[in-house]
Amino acid sequence: MLDGRHALVTGGGRGIGRATAARLKAAGAAVTVVGRNRASLADAVAKGHATAYRLADVTDPDALGEAVALSARTHGAIDILVANAGAGEAAPFLEADAAQFRRMFELNVLGVVHAARCVLGDMTQRGFGRIVAIASTAGLKGYRNVSAYCASKHAVVGLVRALALETVAAGVTVNAVCPGYVDTEMTVETIARIAQRTGRDRKDALGGLLRGNPLGRLVAPEEVAAAVLFLCSTEAAAITGTTIAVAGGEV
Repeated sequence: MLDGRHALVTGGGRGIGRATAARLKAAGAAVTVVGRNRASLADAVAKGHATAYRLADVTDPDALGEAVALSARTHGAIDILVANAGAGEAAPFLEADAAQFRRMFELNVLGVVHAARCVLGDMTQRGFGRIVAIASTAGLKGYRNVSAYCASKHAVVGLVRALALETVAAGVTVNAVCPGYVDTEMTVETIARIAQRTGRDRKDALGGLLRGNPLGRLVAPEEVAAAVLFLCSTEAAAITGTTIAVAGGEV
């Protein structure tokens, strides 16, 4: 399905990024995972979930550019970018200072911007490219106590919609996948913070997260990866500027 393609996945050492890298590699792509944690990235390669890894922080455009350039020289031009790196911070709005908003914007929005800038020129010249940003249902609706995170993910969705219009004539598609709460380390950390802040046990904290989800469970990382794989395929050439919610009917 993706034989001969080279995919680059940011934040590819764990969670959604790791599952996506594994799915793309299983479909025939050479996959480079990028991130800050050498151990998790190396483990992804050792276990066959990725072809190679590069260390880079997506908030550092120079370091990221160097990592992408080295990857392209080693495994060929980047055909697919999955801009997955991101994080969340929680606080009621009046406790969320400007610094929190800046951190969320730097990582969740400019991380996508920097990665896209690294690959888009070459994609448009070659007439093929797939860019998939991992956003969130927080980019489609609001949630209490995560205003900075919601604002950043709404910005990612807006970026995708605008960039898609600029690139569609060049054979490049740009889309977003918007998961709900996913069974990852990030969600485990979120549940722990909720439990600590509220005094509830972790089971009750998880129940609170799932209360608005008709599916009644966390989304599996592999379910998100399956949506990404489809958007990266040749069959998805007419799909651009859109969002796919993998959220069990929440939105």
